Amino acid sequence: MKLTLRVWRQSGPEDKGTMVEYKLDDISPDASFLEMLDVLNEKLIAEGAEPVAFDHDCREGICGMCSLVINGTPHGPERATTTCQLHMRKFRDGEVIDVEPWRARAFPVVKDLVVDRSAFDRIIASGGFITAPTGTAPEAHAVPVPKPDADAAFEAAECIGCGACVAACPNGSAALFLGAKVTHLGLMPQGQPERWDRVVSMLDTHDGEGFGGCTNTGECTVACPKGIPLDVIGRLNRDYLGATAGGKKK
Repeated sequence: MKLTLRVWRQSGPEDKGTMVEYKLDDISPDASFLEMLDVLNEKLIAEGAEPVAFDHDCREGICGMCSLVINGTPHGPERATTTCQLHMRKFRDGEVIDVEPWRARAFPVVKDLVVDRSAFDRIIASGGFITAPTGTAPEAHAVPVPKPDADAAFEAAECIGCGACVAACPNGSAALFLGAKVTHLGLMPQGQPERWDRVVSMLDTHDGEGFGGCTNTGECTVACPKGIPLDVIGRLNRDYLGATAGGKKK
């Protein structure tokens, strides 16, 4: 495949970035998007130019590092797929492809396509800990968990914290990420002792980090590579209202 890439280049957080065009030939349709960027960087290094900085780690769709906006869509055109699992056969021979970093105030650009997502770490840290008794392991079914709760918690736990929801949201909100974490912990018996303090602390940190408010546009769940459903935001809102209004109902 022959491709034209227009890649965002920015040498540092304080510098003004710009789109730079590159031509690539002989790209395998079976290559992943990140492998295609590897080819570009090998070409740039051979020419004595600065390679493109981009985040990656496991390249198995698990770690959430591959944070790229491809032709205006976080993670690219294929639904429920991370950038590292996106293959070049999803594009046309000769296509022009724009590659940009996440665009959000809470995710400042570090260099080129790399953004600082440590705000997510601070949200997680503000959630505190889980109280659990020590001693011998309890029997597997000592604490019954309704299957709908277990299924919903497992679904929410699939969130990989990539930030695509923030990049897709017109408000730059991380409500889907936050809702997934609150749902995951709040539906399990182990998460109940800190449930109410946790949601207040995490949401306060979310707002303090500069993320916007949720207006239920739904763009977040469309962009999410793990298909986290919108109803986790409903659980987030319900738990927050329960904690702050004094109701604290399950």
